[in-house]
Amino acid sequence: MAKIKTPTPAMIRYAKRNRKPKKYSPGREALRRFCRNRNAIVGFVIITILLFVAIFAGVLSPYEYQVQDYTSAFQGPTEAHLFGTDNYGRDIFSRCLYGARYTLLLALGCVTMAFFTGGSLGIIAGYFGGTTETVIMRFMDVLQSIPQVLLAISLTSALGNGVPQMITAITVSSMPVISKNCRAAILNVKNSEYVEASKAIGVNQARMIIKHMVPNTVGVMVIYVVGMMGASINIMASLSYLGVGLVPPTPEWGLILSEAKGYFTSYPHMVLFPALMILLTILAFNMLGDGLRDALDPKIDQE
Repeated sequence: MAKIKTPTPAMIRYAKRNRKPKKYSPGREALRRFCRNRNAIVGFVIITILLFVAIFAGVLSPYEYQVQDYTSAFQGPTEAHLFGTDNYGRDIFSRCLYGARYTLLLALGCVTMAFFTGGSLGIIAGYFGGTTETVIMRFMDVLQSIPQVLLAISLTSALGNGVPQMITAITVSSMPVISKNCRAAILNVKNSEYVEASKAIGVNQARMIIKHMVPNTVGVMVIYVVGMMGASINIMASLSYLGVGLVPPTPEWGLILSEAKGYFTSYPHMVLFPALMILLTILAFNMLGDGLRDALDPKIDQE
């Protein structure tokens, strides 16, 4: 009877060094890369918590965000008011929870509008080229020559305060970046073999763009969309803080900061907690965007 040879430590190390790496599908490989990125996981968890808070703000909030109680004004953090109260006696914790709903919803609306308008123009410019590309890109260059926040402030000053006006201002100011990124993504796949093959069999241009080119740029576009969420929240908070965004008593984080700026030295808790909410949200979206970029870009090796 043949004797079974027990593997030695040297044999085990040699087998590990020469073991063939597992092959994963592109989607599974992207998920594996994403899960190994700790910063991306942290950002994803924070955003998930914020989404949960935004959806169930009415259940989680101990008080209504607009209820005023002047006998409790300017209270610091206590068991009854975790984040303290403002100058009207309103619970800051409840206003921050409702602020998550307003902030995330408005940011999503701004990014969606900017993606469909600027993204569509970028796709058209990248595919057709020529005069069409020149006209669209020069228009985007004009918009991009104006600082994004300054352009948004100018538009809201002209259009007035309110939700539609803010969405319009942030959409227009965000269009150049999204348009140029989408154009670059289309140019990367424009001369691919499958595109040339589709042209050879007579596929019409609309079907070519929607069915064959756009799906192959979704990964890149998702990264831009996530990154624009953080930028939109930043601009939105800036507009409200400067008084050209939403109007009181809307519990938007930038507006909460604006109402509390006169009490910063005496009652710093009125500024601290909404500022932390803005900081954590923008940081989480940036971390998630970086993680998605590393996961969806096959040129990046995280080994």
